[in-house]
Amino acid sequence: MKIYIPEPIAEAGEKYLEFQGYEIFRGSGQTDRESLIRDIAECDAMILRTAKMDEEVLEDGKKLRIVARHGAGYDNLDVKAAKERGIITTYSPDTTALSVAEMTITLLLMLAKKVKRMETELRKDNFSYKFSHKGMDVSGKTLGIIGLGKIGKMVAKKAAIGLDMKVISYIPRPEGKEISEYVKAVPLEQLLKESDFISLHVPGGAKNQNLIGKKELEQMKESAFLLNLSRGGVVNESEFAEAVRKKQIAGGALDVFAKEPPEITDDIFKLENVILTPHIGSNTEECMERIAMDVAKDVDLVLSGEDPRHPIRQ
Repeated sequence: MKIYIPEPIAEAGEKYLEFQGYEIFRGSGQTDRESLIRDIAECDAMILRTAKMDEEVLEDGKKLRIVARHGAGYDNLDVKAAKERGIITTYSPDTTALSVAEMTITLLLMLAKKVKRMETELRKDNFSYKFSHKGMDVSGKTLGIIGLGKIGKMVAKKAAIGLDMKVISYIPRPEGKEISEYVKAVPLEQLLKESDFISLHVPGGAKNQNLIGKKELEQMKESAFLLNLSRGGVVNESEFAEAVRKKQIAGGALDVFAKEPPEITDDIFKLENVILTPHIGSNTEECMERIAMDVAKDVDLVLSGEDPRHPIRQ
């Protein structure tokens, strides 16, 4: 049976599938709609990274039994259309939390210590810049976390226990959530007003589009920073850029964008107080291997006639 992998995954995942007797098919290596439609026709399974799998593409996957999303999110996969065609969809919800949480804390500390600007000035031979511009300690500061799933919980633990921060959280869907003693659940309005740092960890999709926009930004402290390592579009980027430019907030960090890759001419790229990274929260050697093995095992289970461990349920 043939496994379609148009974008590279960690070698361990491919070797696992080959050991099980499957053929790895890369197709053209392109992820535009026309290439996907052409390449997917004779495949039994697909491991999906960044390509967009909509109804039209799925329609041409006549032999497809499973599309395994390589990652914790699946907003680039039309799950409903797949289900209607009898195609099983899976994802990898337990593999990325550690890496994204570490990246979140990294960016938070970089903002607090003004690392980006300090390095820029040093490269200009302006060593004395530090005397007139100070960073801050994060101990005792308030971190507001929007969304308390696996990643949000890990960020909370690292911030509260590791950095001695006060952690509050707005949980959009609190039913059945276990909340640690070092996290206080609060309404969104309170979180916006009290937080020194706000970090977003919510799913993508229509329900969370523009979750943070002009109205929410106006409620934040002028000294506060906003971090988005969840999904592009959750923050209205133009309104965020305007808030930073007008000094309504101090700055922030974006690892995800509404359009990827983003246009480097966008206003957001002109701001010194904003750190921008190319969607690398989970882009570590260890995390990529965890994801690759996770999705490979689910592909093997489905093609062997068994139930996957991580089906997407909608």
